[in-house]
Amino acid sequence: MRLLVLLIVALPISAARLETVRFDQAIPGKLPADWTVATTHAGAPPRWEIVRDESAPSPPNVLAQLSRDPTAGRFPLAIWNRASLQDGELSVAFKTVDGSIDQAAGIVWRYQDPNDYYIVRANALENNVVLYKVEHGIRASIAPKGLPSRSYGVKHEIPAGRWHNLRVNFYGPVFTVFLNQERLFEADDTTFQQPGKVGLWTKADSVTYFDDFTISRERNSSE
Repeated sequence: MRLLVLLIVALPISAARLETVRFDQAIPGKLPADWTVATTHAGAPPRWEIVRDESAPSPPNVLAQLSRDPTAGRFPLAIWNRASLQDGELSVAFKTVDGSIDQAAGIVWRYQDPNDYYIVRANALENNVVLYKVEHGIRASIAPKGLPSRSYGVKHEIPAGRWHNLRVNFYGPVFTVFLNQERLFEADDTTFQQPGKVGLWTKADSVTYFDDFTISRERNSSE
């Protein structure tokens, strides 16, 4: 019986591939290879580039979104081009640095185009974590399971200027969100069921640093 239990526990690990994207070999001031910049809604172009931060989880370099356009509905995106996932797990270390309209950091999955994707984001000004779908350019929050349908994510302190870890598991219609290894909530939605790219997200004038973008994908996900 003990042997059977060990085999069952090991199966999910062997069925997935884990990769962590770090930025220490990239050139400061440039967008790293294998990434594409996009924007949801109008506004000034995003400015994603490598900067140095010795406080990062994997120093010295991080990927930063530095543009400060205050347009409230503008979502700068950095999309990683090397995978298309239907199911898997994503995590990233982030630090919000500045922003008067927003100080946000997000993870994108099942990305179809700049107007269609899922995103979970943490906000240091609002001190909350919210999961959304962006469909045809319209962002709508998805309420956590067990809460009223109009619930807007969950409240959680997110001190600015400190490194945090945001993580999401997505399997079929079920999504599970973690912050700093704490399980916050589960949600479900069936809008985007096909594979899509993954990436990073900010909002408005958020200046946000990212490091250690980790992708765990099912073996049937494409490169």
